Amino acid sequence: MRPARMIGLALLPLAASLAACVSVTTNDYSWRPSRAATGDFGEATLIDSAGRNIGRAVFTQGPTGLLIRIEADGLTPGWHGVHIHAVAACEAPFTSAGGHINHGEPKDPHGLLNAGGPDDGDLPNVHADAEGRVRAEVFTTRARIARDGPGQWLWDADGSALVIHANMDDHSTQPIGGAGARVACGIMAAG
Repeated sequence: MRPARMIGLALLPLAASLAACVSVTTNDYSWRPSRAATGDFGEATLIDSAGRNIGRAVFTQGPTGLLIRIEADGLTPGWHGVHIHAVAACEAPFTSAGGHINHGEPKDPHGLLNAGGPDDGDLPNVHADAEGRVRAEVFTTRARIARDGPGQWLWDADGSALVIHANMDDHSTQPIGGAGARVACGIMAAG
């Protein structure tokens, strides 16, 4: 008998016993967030406190959240807090937009860096260059424009608004992270 064949025959019982130990498992992906249908989009025309058009925000639904492209001119150079507000209204000084979207109970505290937060309207800061221009994209898993999926639905009965603040958001202190006055606002509308 050939040596290779003898080794093969000798390993046969070992292979059979190992095969008996193998179990088939299924992958559990239930930990993943729910997913939204992609492709929905919306837009907001950004105005300053004098009512001048200073830019726009475009909202595009992704499977796990909302991509927001912000293009604005005429801001003070530096960092600015940006939040999604609960009411589609932009009368200066933009308090008509209400507070942040934060429909859960109990309400989450403000701040992307707050251990108990963030609330659903919190977004990263954007930077205005030396000429006051903002060109940025931010993403949130806490809001959506698709009918179903993760995050707060922004096309509810009273709509929503995007607000840019005078100062940067420190992402932790209450109620708005020191972001200061509301300097720009845009009523969000389906595209």
